[in-house]
Amino acid sequence: MSIEVRIPTILRTYTAGEKAVEGSGATLAELIDDLESRHGGLRDRLVDDRGLRRFVNVYLNDEDVRFLGGLETPVTDGDHVTVLPAVAGGAGPSPHVG
Repeated sequence: MSIEVRIPTILRTYTAGEKAVEGSGATLAELIDDLESRHGGLRDRLVDDRGLRRFVNVYLNDEDVRFLGGLETPVTDGDHVTVLPAVAGGAGPSPHVG
């Protein structure tokens, strides 16, 4: 089984600079374990003891896996998984100087 996993720039140090890598598994958890076996350190950036890390978004075929079953979400051959770091913050309104 082959599932394409798109890797954000910030995590490409774990994939030798590759934008996308192939993996296999019946669930997202198994896929992440498979990726870890070939790209050591990646798993720790995606999950912790509670599940998917809070500031990591994972999409299966453009749907957020948090609404599909989290790590137990089934994956199949030909699926596309996208990993995106959550973006937060930003500048608030500028105070008037006067």
